[in-house]
Amino acid sequence: MTTQPLSPLTMLLSRHTRRRDVITLLGGAAAWPLTAGAQQPERLRRIGVLTYLAADDPDLAPRLAAFSQGLQKLGWIDGRNIRIEYRWGAGDTGRYGNFAAELISLAPDVILVSSGSALAAVQKATRTVPIVFVNVSDPVGAGYVASLARPGANTTGFTLFEYSISGKWLELLKQLAPGVTRAAVIRDPSITSGTGQFGAIQAVAPQLGLELTPVDARDASGIERNIAGFAGGGLIVTASPSAFLRRDLIIALAARHRLPAVYPTPRWVADGGLISYGPDEIEQHRRAAGYVDRILKGEKPADLAVQHPTKYELAINLKTARELGLEVPSTLLARADEVIE
Repeated sequence: MTTQPLSPLTMLLSRHTRRRDVITLLGGAAAWPLTAGAQQPERLRRIGVLTYLAADDPDLAPRLAAFSQGLQKLGWIDGRNIRIEYRWGAGDTGRYGNFAAELISLAPDVILVSSGSALAAVQKATRTVPIVFVNVSDPVGAGYVASLARPGANTTGFTLFEYSISGKWLELLKQLAPGVTRAAVIRDPSITSGTGQFGAIQAVAPQLGLELTPVDARDASGIERNIAGFAGGGLIVTASPSAFLRRDLIIALAARHRLPAVYPTPRWVADGGLISYGPDEIEQHRRAAGYVDRILKGEKPADLAVQHPTKYELAINLKTARELGLEVPSTLLARADEVIE
């Protein structure tokens, strides 16, 4: 008999809980010859996962749990008929290429990728292994897929949102703080989506009477310096791995300098941010399991359309609003999907 090792996800979700040993069929198969017509054990399929988060990031476990649970509902069990191999980027884009090469060397049947930078690294490493992405903005503009309807090649997945959503963040800022006339916009200028989101915000700024100041999301010291000099203004944080990995710093700075701030996803509000409007990133991982299932059953990524989020959520942190001396309009509260007291 052989004992099945713990999967990385099991160890991540519960480092102090042992999973019951799984007895494999292969141990017994070695002792007795196969008879004619005997049932063959199911081939173990291998799934690679490359995420931009660190292994100990508190947001990683629920995302991977959603992916794993989605697979389980479709009959795929880690350690039984699939093996999931994880690599954690921890925001170090310089290592993505090495992680991609490591995953490809394991001969995976499909790879799940989170973030555009990680996707670019995996695409550079392979043009044949199927890839499913999540949390990627503007995959067509970035050149990751040929089109949303017919992505082509070996890649498909789920976009984070359309750029038009970015303009709504500025509208939310004005609803919360009508007297604000200038806003700092934290974005990553090195990625296509950083430019696209900022462009959408610029398009609506004049009609709202707001002057914008772009701030590089990759520069922690620059973020601190710019926010410190923005007393009396507001803050918009666009979606990017660079900003998300610095969310504790950004939220703390907004609180310290009493800036009303709008964020791209609900996770920011759960961590103490004021308000957010955007997709549920955990749900994206759950939906990705469906595409992985279809690929493992023989479908091609080129034939699976890239999908947008099916729902955008408005989240509000009333505790943060009170600390900033802001009164949240009843119209916003009525629309909110989540309100933190």
